[in-house]
Amino acid sequence: MTPEFSVVIPTYQQPALLLKCLDALGRQRLPRHQFEIIVVDEGNSSETETAVQLFAKQIARDGSPLEVRYLRQPERRGMAAARNRGWQAARGYIIAFTDDDCLPEPDWLSSALACFQRGAQVVSGQMRVLLPDHPSPLDRTATLLRRTEFVSSNCFVRKSALEQVGGFEEAFDTSWREDSDLQFKLLRAGILISKCPEAVVVYHIRPYPWYGLLQDERKNSYDALLYKRHPDLFKKRIPSYRRQTRQYYSAVLSIALSLICLITGQLAFTLIGLSIWTIFTADLVIRHLPRNPLTWLDIKHAVVTAIATPFLSIYWRLYGAFKYKVLYL
Repeated sequence: MTPEFSVVIPTYQQPALLLKCLDALGRQRLPRHQFEIIVVDEGNSSETETAVQLFAKQIARDGSPLEVRYLRQPERRGMAAARNRGWQAARGYIIAFTDDDCLPEPDWLSSALACFQRGAQVVSGQMRVLLPDHPSPLDRTATLLRRTEFVSSNCFVRKSALEQVGGFEEAFDTSWREDSDLQFKLLRAGILISKCPEAVVVYHIRPYPWYGLLQDERKNSYDALLYKRHPDLFKKRIPSYRRQTRQYYSAVLSIALSLICLITGQLAFTLIGLSIWTIFTADLVIRHLPRNPLTWLDIKHAVVTAIATPFLSIYWRLYGAFKYKVLYL
């Protein structure tokens, strides 16, 4: 019997979290013969394969059938490629996407099914984002997932619609903007995206290291790729953060001006440039400080992050503009 849903889960070296996700799927109220689970392993890991086999054995003991398949990726190519591998191997009419660190609520599939029975082609569920006890600024930034229009960790797409638009764009080889690209391709194809707030996925934000904000600046290069592929939709639907970008450019240009003026012996202009840079940097330090009681280590991390962020942000924006040959500044 062909299942209604194929649940596709890309994973990379997180077997413990994956098991929790699989356990949540095993508790779905939708009858088990109506869905299958496909795990696509980016890490080609024996530990992950063992975790999937363990879950499959536990399910088999219940006496209620649930097909669970494990697919190895020959090489790590990113979540977009893993999701494509999963849906292309799926037997279900509807592809349900979630991630290994997410916990679908028991009514997740049954709520989405009701939307498809009313004629939906694509459905976007609700993300319930839970912060750690002492969230960092990066942790708090992750709560933006609650307001995201379309996120690949909680969406449902008819397989025929994925075939029509070609699935995920694999040039997005990290977990950033590949879901927006799919959303924009669906919209451009005239395929409506329905909302289903009852289809809930819970995402517990794990504490990030203090340098996580610096690492995340690399994502600016993928913003350039999304802008090149869908300039009009990018402008309409992706936040521009123009004030922040102008502040970053001003900080970088002011310190560059100071250095040039120092070399050429123009002390007055050197001091002006340093003053401008100091004002912008102090503002960034304040914004990067955690809300919990401060330690000297917190202050040190905030200062380092505030100094480095503008340079990394501008570098990756220009890198993306150069790599993808698009005017994204």
